[in-house]
Amino acid sequence: MPHLAYVNGHYAPHQMASLSIEDRATQFSDGVYEVCLYLNGHGVDFTAHMDRLDRSLAALSIPAPMGRRALALVMDRLLIRNRLRTASLYLQISRGVAPRDHAFPKPAPAPSLIMTAKRFDCDALKRQQAKGIAVISTPDLRWKRCDIKSVSLLGNVLAKQAARQKGAGEGWMVDADGLITEGASSSAFIIDQAGCLRIRTLAADILPSITRRAVLDIAAQQKITIDHRAFSLDEAKSAKEAFIASTTAGVTPVISLDDQMIGHGQPGPITKAIISRHWDHMQAFFDQPARAPSASRMAQRPAR
Repeated sequence: MPHLAYVNGHYAPHQMASLSIEDRATQFSDGVYEVCLYLNGHGVDFTAHMDRLDRSLAALSIPAPMGRRALALVMDRLLIRNRLRTASLYLQISRGVAPRDHAFPKPAPAPSLIMTAKRFDCDALKRQQAKGIAVISTPDLRWKRCDIKSVSLLGNVLAKQAARQKGAGEGWMVDADGLITEGASSSAFIIDQAGCLRIRTLAADILPSITRRAVLDIAAQQKITIDHRAFSLDEAKSAKEAFIASTTAGVTPVISLDDQMIGHGQPGPITKAIISRHWDHMQAFFDQPARAPSASRMAQRPAR
């Protein structure tokens, strides 16, 4: 089974793929990323992911390394070369390679583009959704522009590690006012005692999650009352239900927070209904004709 990465116009085995030691992603976290889910060879909410990538690049004044159609073709080829149809694909774009200096280099270097892909296990996700996960609270230590999907993720790493050390599946980060912002790698939702779906309003301290948007669309279709208002740790612990949402976690129930049971300690009815509708959304991609490798596409040279 091939295990290939893409680095700046070349496909190479993972153990041979590398970036320059002076790439600004490695020295300054001066770059952005996306994680896209492919089902049966089709990108889920692909346009939304590319729109967010463009916004992140623009916020950091990093030029796109290629046009969107060319980028989509490279992503497609990476999956084909790895013989993957249902997979998660990681894409990272940095400002490029330049002698180390904090200010933007002049002249501007060519941006660096790397990609990796791995098989996505839908059955494992469904098993997790059926059980739910435990969550812990942790201080929000991130920078102030979390709306940019930057590769600067040390605060997220520390939150996730704190959760792992306590046997939890996610860490919910809490700001200086005692309000939950989001998870280390997911959006945070609760169903409060009034039956409202609570979610913090988008701002600079929140990533505009693609799955968050899908959940809100589903909730609106289901006539679920949506309250765009931050919630405290105590409100989350006393919620009827809670769940996280992300590209690779889908919609996953939260059954406890800081070892305190949420609701009845099992996935609640509103959460399960949203999960069902979200899988309907995902199934639409499975139902499209499979995109099989072709000799002509494999023979084309990668976009530069």
